[in-house]
Amino acid sequence: MAKPTIAIVGRPNVGKSTLFNKLIGERRAIVEDTPGVTRDRIYGEGEWCGREFVLIDTGGIEPKTDDIILKQMRTQAQIAIDTADVIIFLCDIRAGLVADDREIAVMLKKSGKPVVLAVNKVDSVGQTPLEFYEFYELGFAQDPIAISSVHGSGTGDLLDAVLAQVPQRDGEEDEDDSIKVAVIGKPNAGKSSIINRILGQERLIVSEISGTTRDAIDTKVENEYGKYTFIDTAGIRRKSRVEDVIEKYSVLRAHMAVERADVCLLMIDATAGVTEQDEHIAGIAHEAGKACIIVVNKWDLVEKDNSSVNAFTKQVYDALSYMTYAPLIFVSARTGQRVTKLFEHINYVNEQAKLRISTGMLNDMLGAATAKVQPPSDKGKRLKVYYMTQASVAPPTFVIFTNSIELFHFSYQRYIENCIRETFGFRGTPIKLILRERGDDKN
Repeated sequence: MAKPTIAIVGRPNVGKSTLFNKLIGERRAIVEDTPGVTRDRIYGEGEWCGREFVLIDTGGIEPKTDDIILKQMRTQAQIAIDTADVIIFLCDIRAGLVADDREIAVMLKKSGKPVVLAVNKVDSVGQTPLEFYEFYELGFAQDPIAISSVHGSGTGDLLDAVLAQVPQRDGEEDEDDSIKVAVIGKPNAGKSSIINRILGQERLIVSEISGTTRDAIDTKVENEYGKYTFIDTAGIRRKSRVEDVIEKYSVLRAHMAVERADVCLLMIDATAGVTEQDEHIAGIAHEAGKACIIVVNKWDLVEKDNSSVNAFTKQVYDALSYMTYAPLIFVSARTGQRVTKLFEHINYVNEQAKLRISTGMLNDMLGAATAKVQPPSDKGKRLKVYYMTQASVAPPTFVIFTNSIELFHFSYQRYIENCIRETFGFRGTPIKLILRERGDDKN
């Protein structure tokens, strides 16, 4: 059964992200004193008194605004409201009851969803401040609950009230068997656009302003190809250019998104070519051992001839020489060209990353490889490669037992890796080799 979904909504800068982090027990939402920091919906999971729930943090609602980003934030908050089983309406006791709170309250009542009103920043202990009682004017069925999202006081009462609005469902929760796909790339490469194209709705904020997506956002997709969780990430800039503290959090979040992904889609802007930033971002996925697909976006905007595809493919693999194992696909998020082909690639590289080869087959390959190209020697001492075995998957990791790690030069490691790929495939995934000198495995 699905876990109850709770959305936190309210004006900008009332403490929604701080409350979100407190309730899920980790720092996932970006928290800053700058209004409007949380732009998209952020998902997390929490547990209270043995009940698990899904929590949605939203960008602040500005009922009346002409600002393009603020208007889209309001739209995203509305989608969160439509998705949620229960809504936490968060207000700020320091600011008092303001006109925007009243307008948001009207919007929430029209939604027909259960609403629990929480008044934040009641940080002092003892008697409840008199200012708290003016929030009764909003006219919700339940009494407001005074909380401090910073200190955590009142949050237990808040969760009790929220979960009381959702009948407890019998049966075990379904395990998440979806493929986790992180969409990574430099700012404005089209990461949000590709997910919106897949979904057929404006699930993520899209604009021509680079850096619009600041957090990593999960989106569930189920279709004829399978089940997927797409993780849209903030565009990653080079560290030397990451000056804004909020953007530093975004880069960290993108790294974390890669870590929890099964497959990474590396988005490259076809109109810009492969840049140093692209090389850096690809390195993050490669070093993390993640299966990867190189997605060349905006291909519809490139003037092409018969050699364009081959020329651009060569440019990509020349720049990303350590990632020639990754398949490359040319798409257009704007027109939808070849976007559905991504699912076949995702399934394939995910299977390849989880492929396991028997020790017998590995050593047959190893014997043929060492017979074809003799192991190197130095000062009369020759490298001996005894045997190998697969230790784990995702990434496929192989342990090779040898008489000398020092003699097992990088070039020969690369040769063995190439032989593994030629024999067994492993397309789309990095391969990890662990060297052990004879006796190292004995304890």
